[in-house]
Amino acid sequence: MKDSKLILVTGATGYVGGRLVPKLLEAGHRVRCLVRDPSRLQGRAWLNQVEIVTGDALSADDLTRAMKGASVAYYLIHGMQGGKINAERDLQVARNFAQAAEDAGIQNIIYLGELVDPAADLSPYLRARHETGYLLRYGKVPVTEFRAGMIIGSGSALFEMVRYLTEREPLLVCPAWFYSEAQPIAIRDVLSYLVDALKTPESTGRVIEIGGPSRLTYADMLLGYARERGLKRRLVRTPIYAPRLSAYWVHMITPIHWRVVAPLIEGLRANLIVRDDAARKLFPNIQPIDFQTAAHLALGRIQRDNVETNWANALVTVLGDHKPYQFSVEEGMFIERRKTLLDVSPEAVFRAYTGIGGERGWLYMNWAWGLRGWMDKVIGGVGLRRGRRHPDEVHAGEALDFWRVEVVEKNTKMRLLAEMIVPGKAWLEFESQLQGDKTLLTVTAYFDPHGLSGFLYWYAMWPFHKFIFDGLARRLASRARVLAHSY
Repeated sequence: MKDSKLILVTGATGYVGGRLVPKLLEAGHRVRCLVRDPSRLQGRAWLNQVEIVTGDALSADDLTRAMKGASVAYYLIHGMQGGKINAERDLQVARNFAQAAEDAGIQNIIYLGELVDPAADLSPYLRARHETGYLLRYGKVPVTEFRAGMIIGSGSALFEMVRYLTEREPLLVCPAWFYSEAQPIAIRDVLSYLVDALKTPESTGRVIEIGGPSRLTYADMLLGYARERGLKRRLVRTPIYAPRLSAYWVHMITPIHWRVVAPLIEGLRANLIVRDDAARKLFPNIQPIDFQTAAHLALGRIQRDNVETNWANALVTVLGDHKPYQFSVEEGMFIERRKTLLDVSPEAVFRAYTGIGGERGWLYMNWAWGLRGWMDKVIGGVGLRRGRRHPDEVHAGEALDFWRVEVVEKNTKMRLLAEMIVPGKAWLEFESQLQGDKTLLTVTAYFDPHGLSGFLYWYAMWPFHKFIFDGLARRLASRARVLAHSY
């Protein structure tokens, strides 16, 4: 029988929220999602089964609209950039949320926080996560606060960090934080706790620590992953802690930005272990799986291309709308997106980007595109001289300089596949989407690296992307404005 209660989920574009929504639907609940940018939910199989409210959790009015008629609200909002300013923003969101929940008559708030040692010297980010629970509980609405440590699952930041470090480094120099104890928990178990809280009234008003069945160090997790993959890895222990240096090192070796990595490393300053057995008593039917099983399941999903959500899905902070620049890694593919909102029609923007290349050139730093084509020609590639069939028209399947046109969708999209010689596969995609009375131009570069050479090639080229692709996006915007006035 369908539950008549309406459930509000915040953070539905994030890693946990994006997986919680379908679980709630499977359990028979009605679901409403508060998101800043509904387009970030496109492609989700459950999108047409939920109600979407567009708004920002920093806005009291938006929260009031989102909570109207809801019985339970999931608080899955947090920034990942750290620092005092962003921590204050997170805390302000918590204050707003608690007050709005009280005004709307919400019966229960369910919050997923961090498993921390409150006696330890916490970073601003971790202290904000701890204090968020306090601020929510300080209000009049009862709160169920789950405190989880490291979450293991396909696409989780922690698992991706384990995966990339183990895959790419046969010899790992391990700082002291590698040897702090933790109780990693599988994403499936986290979701089970979050869903079952709705039918466990005894959990209301409680702080519940959740974790896996085993205490492991980060070093243990790396070796466990290596066993799962049949890899031989050596660890060299060092006494230094060096969290910031470690974050930069992980940033360079893995696709995860140091601002995302830093809070994970800072959390390992102390042991992240469960100190009470409330979860076992309140939820006896949930038997958390061990790390090795969780890693096996996560790898299976990755190999089957069945990853529901990724740590990079969410925006970095709780603020903002369209980010001008976004970098992420999804299933091992490097992705750079640049977005510009224009006061012109999608047709004009489409004409602008489908007209690049050939005699018209690439609009910005054309000499650099020519140099890249010459380099490709020298090593036996197709080079830049193939040009294009028509100066303005373009069709899927035809050549465009050293690209092959892979997809053309009238007034909305063009995707190019690189036919230059590169250690991997590369695409360049242009999109023009109507946003109210404006058009959002998105320029996306994709690169799927092959082996270590592909990884090194990406980072060698990455610094130049800032100038070339930023300039290309600006010139396309200018060309679209000119074309709009020529209609």
